[in-house]
Amino acid sequence: MDKWVILIAGSVISLAAISLLLLGWLRHRQGLLLTGTVFAAIGLLCLVGGWLLIADPRSGPTEAIKTGGLAGGAVVALYALWLNDRKRRAEEDRNDHDRERVSDERFARAVEMLGNEADQVRVGALHALAGLAKSRPDYTQTVLDIICSYLRRPFEHSSFERRPDEPHRYLPKPEERDPDTDRERQVRETAQRLIHDLLPKRDTEGPTYDLDLTGAKLEYLELSNLRIGRLVARYTHFMGITRWQGAEFGKEVLLTNAVFHGRAELHHAKFRNGISLLATRFDRELSIHHALVEQWADFRVEAPLIRHEELTFGKLDRLQLPEGWRVEDGKLIIP
Repeated sequence: MDKWVILIAGSVISLAAISLLLLGWLRHRQGLLLTGTVFAAIGLLCLVGGWLLIADPRSGPTEAIKTGGLAGGAVVALYALWLNDRKRRAEEDRNDHDRERVSDERFARAVEMLGNEADQVRVGALHALAGLAKSRPDYTQTVLDIICSYLRRPFEHSSFERRPDEPHRYLPKPEERDPDTDRERQVRETAQRLIHDLLPKRDTEGPTYDLDLTGAKLEYLELSNLRIGRLVARYTHFMGITRWQGAEFGKEVLLTNAVFHGRAELHHAKFRNGISLLATRFDRELSIHHALVEQWADFRVEAPLIRHEELTFGKLDRLQLPEGWRVEDGKLIIP
């Protein structure tokens, strides 16, 4: 009879332990969880010990207590392991929060430094932002937006002005050089180089990032063999040679009213979601052979100077061409 009493008592205590554990879990009360664990250990001690005495009458009370104690101890050990894991995760969350706080502070400080008058400080700020984007990929698009915003700031340089006697000459004469604008020019070149470094390579996988360079004045913009999302460069002036060969644009490329003062190399590029060259001006030649355009295209350029017309079109929903231009067998024909 005593054996059954022990078994029944163990069942009651185990049910109470389960109730306490569930209540502690739902209410996130550490005290209830601890009490439930103790009750569970006692309940298992009684259940296992009582069951052993009933199933094997030859086993004595000492053996029953030892076996039941092992079962109860296992419950306590599992609780201790869970508690340690919970503390570890809480510590990791705290460390992550601290890293995010430090990253946010670095970000805010770097953005503030972009307004510094010293060019070396601005260069350092740009590198700090790029370093943050590399260590925290979730910052990459934001950092690219800020760098693009910096490049959209008004900027003039004597090398941007054409000479009437030398139409394709942009470099200023030595006596026309301005040290301040030369230093700012170097900062902007750093910004363009960092954009190139932050964008993923064409043959890699992962997220794509957008660029908004509306109204900017850029020199030797290099996007070759990179993977870009959306490129917005309306009213943008491209100085020098613009190299985008082999680049892949996953979203639309908008170059409305842009001006390419130097040669534009877009050959072997892929425009997956369309391209607009409406009112775009090319002072030098446009190399776009073996490029691929899908979805839609607007080629109503202001000054068509295209060296190669071997441009391939995929399935297009919309195509707008200057008068006299046509597409035959998926290729652009220019009279």
